[in-house]
Amino acid sequence: MNRTVVRPIIAFTLALSTAACASKRQAGAAIGAGVGAAVGGVVGNQTGSTARGAIIGAVVGGTAGAVIGHQMDQQAKELEQVIPGAVVERVGEGIQVTFDSGLLYDFDSDQIRSAAAANLRSLAANLGKYPDTDVLIVGHTDSMGADEYNRRLSQQRAEAAQRFLTSEGVASNRLRTSGRGEIEPIATNESEAGRQANRRIELAIVASASPRRP
Repeated sequence: MNRTVVRPIIAFTLALSTAACASKRQAGAAIGAGVGAAVGGVVGNQTGSTARGAIIGAVVGGTAGAVIGHQMDQQAKELEQVIPGAVVERVGEGIQVTFDSGLLYDFDSDQIRSAAAANLRSLAANLGKYPDTDVLIVGHTDSMGADEYNRRLSQQRAEAAQRFLTSEGVASNRLRTSGRGEIEPIATNESEAGRQANRRIELAIVASASPRRP
């Protein structure tokens, strides 16, 4: 092929590649700002976790991602210290916090237990210290009972946690909820220990829109 033809083709290909990369960065920022249950659900279908899906979907990368990651490291360390009983994990550029639902609610109830209030107040205080973060609260159940009942209970529990955090001063526009019922188990439902593990509340903490801008 003539060199005068090859060069324009190469230039055009590079331009397309650059545009595609820019588009991916913009999409990542949009996903991070929304922290929607729908986004987490789509990625969650592939990863088996709506919470992790929301965090993975919000990844920015590059310099902004490094700054966000450093902040998340510090926030995760503080959360481990102030909310005993919860599992705090760094995932990508975010944080996943998992509560056994028994720590927060009585059996078959969506009312926050009085004993759980201290943990949730500590969580709210931490979120207040890091205002440039958004949170997706995901409820899960075991497989006992009807599918729709479990989905509704998991949604009600997620919303109860949302209301509590809002009452403690966390801005409502930073919080989203999703009830996944029994469809995302992390253990077998054939044993009581497995069912207990599956009854849980997960929080996906990611950077909000402002820290994502270059």
